[in-house]
Amino acid sequence: MRRAVITFGLPIVLTASLAGITAPAQEQRLAQNKVRTETIRPPAPGEQKFRNQGHVVAPGDIAKHPEIIINPARLPPAVARTRERILAAARSGELGKLFAVMKEAPALPVFSFSEDGDPVSFWKTNYPDSDGVEALSILINVLETAFVHVDVGTPQEIYLWPYFARIPLKALTPQQRVELFRIVTGADYKDMVEYGVYSFYRIGIAPDGTWQFFVAGD
Repeated sequence: MRRAVITFGLPIVLTASLAGITAPAQEQRLAQNKVRTETIRPPAPGEQKFRNQGHVVAPGDIAKHPEIIINPARLPPAVARTRERILAAARSGELGKLFAVMKEAPALPVFSFSEDGDPVSFWKTNYPDSDGVEALSILINVLETAFVHVDVGTPQEIYLWPYFARIPLKALTPQQRVELFRIVTGADYKDMVEYGVYSFYRIGIAPDGTWQFFVAGD
């Protein structure tokens, strides 16, 4: 599985060992590893809590860690239906089908913190080697992780994948770190631990089944 490398304000540098690799093979390997992503700005002190717009929250701002829910059967029917529609569209391998599910929401789910208005174009630009399809793989991997139900009773109440977005990374068990490395790289993890927050892709669905966001960044 190929995974995007998200960096905290630093250019992405991907290298390959030159030992025993011919020039054509080296060029092919480097071409396969080039991934464009959005730059992440670490959260500033006192940053707001996680909102349904998809922004992150520093773990230190959370008074109590939420329950990690493994079984999707515990999702409300409306949330479960939206999750299944998203997964079915992503598994089709067609960006247009996922976009169609996004357009079912009253407002387009947040997919970027930039001024981009077209998610298909955004994914193709950021993942040119796969013509954007890598975004579908990331979405599936994230949506198949355990999740949390947070901000209950507030306008920001949300079902959130993955649960790492609300659990301090330094508090993860060895087993949970294995789960984390299914969706991020070691370099991602090192930067996230330094800044104290998970900042890779996350997905939010409101209790009424409205898809709120599929976004990475701050």
